[in-house]
Amino acid sequence: MKILYMGTPDFAVPILKALTESEHQVIGIVTQPDKPKGRGYQFQMSAVKVFALDHGIPVYQPETFKNEAFKPELDELCPDVICVAAYGKILPSYVLHQPNFGCINVHGSLLPLYRGAAPMQRAILEGQKETGVTTMQMAEGMDTGDMLEKAVVPSTDEDNFETIQDKLSAAGASLLLSTLQKLVAGTIQPVPQDDSLATYAPKIEKEDCVLDFSKDARSLFNQIRALSPFPLAFTHLPGGKLLKVVSSRPSDRRAPEVAPGTVLSVGDTIDVACSGSVLSLTAVLPEGKRAMSAKDFSNGRKIAPGDILS
Repeated sequence: MKILYMGTPDFAVPILKALTESEHQVIGIVTQPDKPKGRGYQFQMSAVKVFALDHGIPVYQPETFKNEAFKPELDELCPDVICVAAYGKILPSYVLHQPNFGCINVHGSLLPLYRGAAPMQRAILEGQKETGVTTMQMAEGMDTGDMLEKAVVPSTDEDNFETIQDKLSAAGASLLLSTLQKLVAGTIQPVPQDDSLATYAPKIEKEDCVLDFSKDARSLFNQIRALSPFPLAFTHLPGGKLLKVVSSRPSDRRAPEVAPGTVLSVGDTIDVACSGSVLSLTAVLPEGKRAMSAKDFSNGRKIAPGDILS
């Protein structure tokens, strides 16, 4: 089939790579416009655009789909199917229904669970022991279309957002190739989603990154994993300097009767009192510095027992 691919972040790259190595023809990619990032606000290309340019695939970056703005390009490309993975924009009806096989989305959850922009992070935040990917026939709604195939992926305490993203991206690549093969053969059976079972995964906002030490250590541990390596959960040192947390582990110790956020000890880890429990910070990113181990940060005498993280 002639495939038009829509995707933007790292998650979408292995899926695109699998398509380029298959019997199908990727005739173009659609990705978000370049955006200014970093201290110098230099425009940066999406991960999908970088891959496409390296492999000679035509790139399209429409600012809008409104008023059929992208219809001339679609008519010219005339794809058999549009494959979508974490593109980042709602597609209008004229895009969804232009190809013979419609638009097939690779979604990073086991639908109807975690519809929305941040399914992988939200699953880790909530401590799920398994997650997965779903291929679906896109419809006019937020991840509401008929399900085509699913793949279950285990999630462990050793996983963070980066490792889960890598696992689900690899699973999604294999699943999409299977779905396309069955679509061509006419053997796939779409399954409507049960809306009563749906849960939602809104995008990660700044408030999702704030560490509240009045919560238990397991909840904070899951929060830190879900937001690592980006955008990272954070707290503040005495004096107000930002301290982002790269990794942690819940301790078996019970917290003494001190204020939540009180630093109990420093050394190989920074142990912090939580609600009835203790969280051990193992790696941090201090304001204006590089990421480092908790031990290195402690050796710099930037933190001490009795300090309160807030």
